[in-house]
Amino acid sequence: MPPAVLAWALLLGVLAPLPALPQPQPQPQQRRRVQEKEATFDRTYSDWVDADLLNIYAFNHTVLRNRTEGVRVSVNVLSDHKDLPVLFVVRQKEAVVSFQVPLILRGLYQRKYAYQEVSRTLCQPQSKAEVETQHFYVDVSTLSLNASYQLRVTRVENFVLRTNEAFSFNATASQPQYFKYEFPEGVDSVIVKVTSAMAFPCSVISIQDILCPVYDLDNNVAFIGMYQTMTKKAAITVQKKDFPSNSFYVVVVVKTEDEACGGALPYYPLSKHTSPDEPVDQHNRQKMLEVMVSPAITSEAYVSSMLFCLGIFLSFYVLTLLIACWESCRQQKRKGLLAAMDSPSLDTASLLGHSRSIPESFLGHVPYDTYGYGSFENGSSGSTEAASGSLGSAEVSYGYVGQEQFKRRIPSAPMRQLCIAMGERSLENVAGRPRLDSLSSVEEDDYDTLADIDYDKNVIRTKQYLCVADLARKDKRVLRKKYQIYFWNIATIAVFYALPVIQLVITYQTVVNVTGNQDICYYNFLCAHPLGNLSAFNNILSNLGYVLLGLLFLLIILQREINYNRALMRNDTHALECGIPKHFGLFYAMGTALMMEGLLSACYHVCPNYTNFQFDTSFMYMIAGLCMLKLYQKRHPDINASAYSAYACLAVVIFFSVVGVVFGKGNMAFWIVFSVIHIVATLLLSTQLYYMGRWKLDSGILRRILHVLYTDCVRQCSGPMYVDRMVLLVMGNIINWSLAAYGLIVHPNDFASYLLAIGICNLLLYFAFYIIMKLRSGERIKLIPLLCIIGTSVVWGFALFFFFQGLSTWQKTPAESREHNRDCILLDFFDDHDIWHFLSSIAMFGSFLVLLTLDDDLDCVQRDKIYVF
Repeated sequence: MPPAVLAWALLLGVLAPLPALPQPQPQPQQRRRVQEKEATFDRTYSDWVDADLLNIYAFNHTVLRNRTEGVRVSVNVLSDHKDLPVLFVVRQKEAVVSFQVPLILRGLYQRKYAYQEVSRTLCQPQSKAEVETQHFYVDVSTLSLNASYQLRVTRVENFVLRTNEAFSFNATASQPQYFKYEFPEGVDSVIVKVTSAMAFPCSVISIQDILCPVYDLDNNVAFIGMYQTMTKKAAITVQKKDFPSNSFYVVVVVKTEDEACGGALPYYPLSKHTSPDEPVDQHNRQKMLEVMVSPAITSEAYVSSMLFCLGIFLSFYVLTLLIACWESCRQQKRKGLLAAMDSPSLDTASLLGHSRSIPESFLGHVPYDTYGYGSFENGSSGSTEAASGSLGSAEVSYGYVGQEQFKRRIPSAPMRQLCIAMGERSLENVAGRPRLDSLSSVEEDDYDTLADIDYDKNVIRTKQYLCVADLARKDKRVLRKKYQIYFWNIATIAVFYALPVIQLVITYQTVVNVTGNQDICYYNFLCAHPLGNLSAFNNILSNLGYVLLGLLFLLIILQREINYNRALMRNDTHALECGIPKHFGLFYAMGTALMMEGLLSACYHVCPNYTNFQFDTSFMYMIAGLCMLKLYQKRHPDINASAYSAYACLAVVIFFSVVGVVFGKGNMAFWIVFSVIHIVATLLLSTQLYYMGRWKLDSGILRRILHVLYTDCVRQCSGPMYVDRMVLLVMGNIINWSLAAYGLIVHPNDFASYLLAIGICNLLLYFAFYIIMKLRSGERIKLIPLLCIIGTSVVWGFALFFFFQGLSTWQKTPAESREHNRDCILLDFFDDHDIWHFLSSIAMFGSFLVLLTLDDDLDCVQRDKIYVF
């Protein structure tokens, strides 16, 4: 063969395709069988499914645009294959709902609970046509070898709730229920009330917009809308403006556990043979409930309630103005009468109700500079004997049963006859006294050294019987500035305290509105009327009385101070030398505290809960403390506490209030520490009051205590030198020790109210002591303060009645707190706690007026005849 032919042959052999190799044949795939069945409502389908079978049930139903019907799918898996559940998928026109059975729901600490029976209501899409036939399909599948089940689809009667008609139903954790409500014409807001005779199992009430899907399981019900936990009562106010479709769903879900409602956690079995992830069957966890939707109040009710609130408190302004006009007319007539009589010495007599004056020659008393209880001659040269010698020429003993006689001083001889004629507490003729030589003035030049000042204080304050002149010796200007600090300090505290509080409660309200979690705030949901972003406007509005009456009290004090300063400018002897010394700084502080109580109480009620309860009580502590200080200042103007020390003590009280609320519940160590501090503080304060501040807390205190006990109790049995003070302090110690023992034994849950009760008890004790001693000293109570005392006591009684109704409590869970909720009782707008706000603001205002006018009967009595107690 020629070489060229051979080359062509080889080339063709290379390019020629090789013979095809045998390819492996694909195995035929095992296809899943699909069974589609036409199904009807209200029929139970008992069937089975495995990994190779998919069952599809086709349903159709007629939907009317003007009528909404609910459709409910109920399944029950009879086979026990927890690892290979049966999957149900409901395919609708605009939504898909899927769930597995056994249904696994998680609880606290990732506990698992399995449910074999599941029922779900299908979300109903809106129909645009007048009549429309809609189709939906139920697909059933599983990966197990064989699973039997039952399927039933029914129509839900009463799916649309009717106004003011109650509807009862059952619900479980795996069988939630929800219903639709449509706003009627002319109704802008409704209140959804759900009740149950059973406290447990715990459930959740949710209000959701008409959207698919509906979140109706324990693990997703909080994803959208408004919701709150429930035991026996739940109520949610719904406003039409929040739902563009003018309708909403009321969703009721039973929780897997009761811990959120204050119940105990269920027994969760753990053993060596079971895995911690093994689901627990809760069996039949069912709850019977009743739902009713009622129209809420109209906008006219809001307006009328606000006008009612304003009218009540503005009437006090009108009443005050009328009384002021009447008093002004009475003063003008009195001045006219005095001018007609044309006698300067008649001023005192006519003020006391006498028509004739007594010439000074008849009085027969020594000149002013050599006479006076508690006054000294030649500066610091006075001694104990001189001080006691200033009692006058005669003493009169008087007292009441069971008490040591209290000695009272009257002038001798001719003066005794005048006292019988004019009354024992007459005003002496002090018209000619120079101002700098007054009983209330002590100049620094009168003393050579600081030691002389301390010696003088010891002589004066340790006398057995003191008069106001003895404790009103400091310069008026110094004391005025001292007590003005009370007002400026509390005004500063109010600004720095209120601003972060307002910011915080606004944040709370925003969180509630955004998340829809109504368990954050403890309202009375059965009487919570929203306005704007506020959830309970009525609880805020009712605090207006504190602000308006506090402002009115400040105006009254301002008018009194103006009149007093005018009297000083014209050298009025009554203003200079008579009556209780007028210091208005504490009154201004009290009025400011009352206004701040209203503001902070309103802030607290924006979102009441245990984290901000101190906002509502902080200025209550201040009001109680300031009232006690003012009562003590009346007879002890020179030795009253400074503003800095007073507010420092009140700050400690508020600190303990916060610590007690946060850590005090069930904490024995805290109660021991607090009780010890309470008792020690009571003893220190008692010593301070008994010795008028003339004692020292130093290393020698124990030695001095033992010396006093030895000399007064062992060496000779002698009674206390200051009997009246001792009676007050013994009673105060008994009450405070009893309150400390009660707290140590009982451990009250509401520590803030317990602490406030301690302050109020001490205030009432001191006030009662003051009234008793005032009457015992021969003084009287004029008509206006007497009416204020009686009226205030009555109002306080009614106020406390409404306070103890207890419409909510943050000491329990939100669901348990709602069991105390009640309907409105006044104008369908205000509840019991709002009535408490009304009455307590009036009662506090009346209490302030009592303190202001209590000693008006002494305005014409010389200060060295007004006794200290």
